[in-house]
Amino acid sequence: MHEIYIKRIYDAPSADDGCRILVDRIWPRGVSKEKAELVHWIKDVAPSTELRKWFAHDPEKFEKFASRYRKELEEKTEFLAKIQGEAKKNRVTLLYGARDTEHNQAVVLQRLLQV
Repeated sequence: MHEIYIKRIYDAPSADDGCRILVDRIWPRGVSKEKAELVHWIKDVAPSTELRKWFAHDPEKFEKFASRYRKELEEKTEFLAKIQGEAKKNRVTLLYGARDTEHNQAVVLQRLLQV
């Protein structure tokens, strides 16, 4: 399996990105679909609206958020399998819109998928 990387969707696409997959439930502001150069938008793998609002990108809540998010992902096996299937064929870059590069759902998802 190829490595799975993460990157802000606001950063310029690169040939090194491989299969670009947006993992946010909401389309990021100010990014056109053409500019995003996505292969997939898998919004169903994103945290629930309730969890996202509770977390509110508060770094102090990140560990609890990660735990709750992993629990939600237990019911999203078909979407996780889709990402893993892509990673078997290509390099994968999970895209997210959050400003915080260390405390977001893509970090949790990357860790989970690379086990």
